[in-house]
Amino acid sequence: MSAFEDHSGKINSASFKEILLPQSGYARKEVLVGPKYGVDTSVIDLGNGLGMAVSSDPLSLIPSLGLKASAWLSVHLLANDMATTGLPPMYAQFVLNLPTSLSQQAFQEYWKHIHAFCEQIGVNITGGHTGQIEGQNSTISGGGTMFLTAPLDKIISSHQAEPGDVIVVTKETALTSSAILAMSFPETVINKLGKEVYEAACENFYRTSSLSDALVAVEVLQPNIELKAMHDVTEGGVVGAICEMAAASDCGFELHNEELPVGEAPYRITQLFEIDHRYCVGAGAMIMAVKKGKEQALVDHLASKSIRASIVGEMTASQQGFKMIENDEAQSIAFDGNDPYWGAFFKALKNGLR
Repeated sequence: MSAFEDHSGKINSASFKEILLPQSGYARKEVLVGPKYGVDTSVIDLGNGLGMAVSSDPLSLIPSLGLKASAWLSVHLLANDMATTGLPPMYAQFVLNLPTSLSQQAFQEYWKHIHAFCEQIGVNITGGHTGQIEGQNSTISGGGTMFLTAPLDKIISSHQAEPGDVIVVTKETALTSSAILAMSFPETVINKLGKEVYEAACENFYRTSSLSDALVAVEVLQPNIELKAMHDVTEGGVVGAICEMAAASDCGFELHNEELPVGEAPYRITQLFEIDHRYCVGAGAMIMAVKKGKEQALVDHLASKSIRASIVGEMTASQQGFKMIENDEAQSIAFDGNDPYWGAFFKALKNGLR
């Protein structure tokens, strides 16, 4: 079966390695970190000890969320990738492929929010392309790229974890997916779970930035020495992100299921939609690989800035594989790149949930 059959969301690792990785244009020696499954940003050597980090992501325009929330996702999902470097993004380019049904007034409002959210995090919009496309019905409105420059030794990459590193997760599982499901199907969530759960999920939507998590972490740990690698949580959820970071770093891992951070609203909403919170898109959480002995200092420092963090496991040698410990029993796990959120969202739409 093709990797594109019966699949929504990001391309899986097999297709990435088979199709994209062998064909990445002209090879340049200054590209220190190029395309790699599980790696959030590329790193280019600019000379004199200076580097540039670059990352791209889709933009969102989701009618059920509205223009402001869509703009928030567009900016902060890009910024979350950049946050894995331990540094704030500086510049952005946006390519907008908008539906012809979008009015100029709506576009002006959408762009006003894009501008405001970029301004808040210090990002200068340097250019791009904007157009309207007949037949464009997707909730993906184009793509964006963010950039930053910094001393090379300060730029963290998600493929530098090592066996023995402790795995720390910030915030909770399934933050984004549960928030979007609640905001998209409010009547269902309120009727089944109550108004308090619905309101908590809506509040969680604006917790989906992990930029502050990363910047606070480098206040207390040395980049690339004590804080080895970071990976933001997108499709595949917390466990999927740990799988990706381990694969990129040529490591295995051992996770403790009971230590994974779970919030009441995300858990109950993912249960309602019959999906596993551990594997659901969860932007806002950040995975960190930390030198053993430094994990508690990190957790305590994050807590001092009101950021919850949990110690969930340890990186191991690659031959030990990916293990999840549940009820004192270690089970091998495999992540195929599929996120159950997509199926649940489109099933709810098809079934007419409101």
